[in-house]
Amino acid sequence: MLVVSQHFWPENFRINEVVDSLRSEGCDVEVLSGQPNYPHGKVFRGYSAFGLRTELHPSGYVIHRVPLAPRRGGGGFWRVWNYFSFVVFGGVLGPYLTRGRRYDVVFVYAISPILQGLVGAVFRQIKGAAHVIWVQDLWPESLEETGFIKNRLALAAVARLTSFIYRRADLLLAQSRGFIGKIRAVAGDNIPIAYHPNPGDRSLGPDDLDESSRLRLPAGFNIVFAGNLGTAQALDTVLDAASLIQDPDIRVVLVGSGSRSGWLAQQIEMRRLSNVVLAGRFPPEAMPSILTQASALLVTLNRSAALSLTIPSKIPSYLSAGRPILACLDGEAAELVQDANAGLAVPAGDPIKLARAIVQLKNMPEEERETMGASGRQYFNAHLAPAPLARALIEHFRRAVTKRKTPTTAT
Repeated sequence: MLVVSQHFWPENFRINEVVDSLRSEGCDVEVLSGQPNYPHGKVFRGYSAFGLRTELHPSGYVIHRVPLAPRRGGGGFWRVWNYFSFVVFGGVLGPYLTRGRRYDVVFVYAISPILQGLVGAVFRQIKGAAHVIWVQDLWPESLEETGFIKNRLALAAVARLTSFIYRRADLLLAQSRGFIGKIRAVAGDNIPIAYHPNPGDRSLGPDDLDESSRLRLPAGFNIVFAGNLGTAQALDTVLDAASLIQDPDIRVVLVGSGSRSGWLAQQIEMRRLSNVVLAGRFPPEAMPSILTQASALLVTLNRSAALSLTIPSKIPSYLSAGRPILACLDGEAAELVQDANAGLAVPAGDPIKLARAIVQLKNMPEEERETMGASGRQYFNAHLAPAPLARALIEHFRRAVTKRKTPTTAT
């Protein structure tokens, strides 16, 4: 099979672990990707923006790389050019790189933009492979919610393009059950849609603490937020909540980077928030240690209709870490945390309730917090562990291949 993903190793995205899990279950996997440049917008050392190459991953599988315009500073023009360059070069040069190779399935990891699905459609046509798109973000809803596109005519055009892409798939997978109705409204009734969640990392325990990790959390009650520091993450709510907390033993630690890193640094200094630490970005191998050190783990999103349907990819990893979760968001993700008995949930965008929940977690008996963490890990093992989800994904692929090979009967 061929995995199509604009971002891939050595960039840190969930699809990296999904490929590892598929290979562990016996899949023969190759990857089509661009030149690594995320998150800082600079092409990684050893790669070239204009490069066209096939390389071996350290684990031994093939990665095909097409030219890609780097994101640079992440401004609107460069971001759009970054997106379109992968679609153009992936669709034109990807088939050249993979000439002579046959695939049963082309699997598109569709984080924004959904335009990546056009590359999969090209391979479906040329290679005769079943085309499966794993929808990680809703279009055009996400563009409207973030304010990236405000013009109604432009949003309607994006909806038509999204419909065009969806209708050229043999199977659409939704990372959230809440996505299914939205996808169906755009894709129509003839394309199968199934729920397939993002997996977490392997289950972690106290013995997994990596003593060589570069981040050692200080003594006290540390609420750790790990991941992208972007516009959707409601970081203003986090800072507002921190400003309301008087307990000097409580500390909010922000681990990661993103478009709002600079703004956060300015706000922390300007507002003299001594209880907020901007820790920076760490390599993936350091994250298990950081998560298991946390007193609790924080996930936040803005209040919006589209985001209420999303399950942030950090939640499975939080569950696997066995630490209590504090979720400041709405919808399906909040319900997941509550159903798993893994922590507390408060409404999105409410700093007062978030501050109260942080203090509540800190003041509850340690045994109660440990019970929350253990419940979260049990839920992870039952529903979100990589191996069983990889096996479920393989079954989805088999059904898509069968559908692709079964001729339709004219009526």
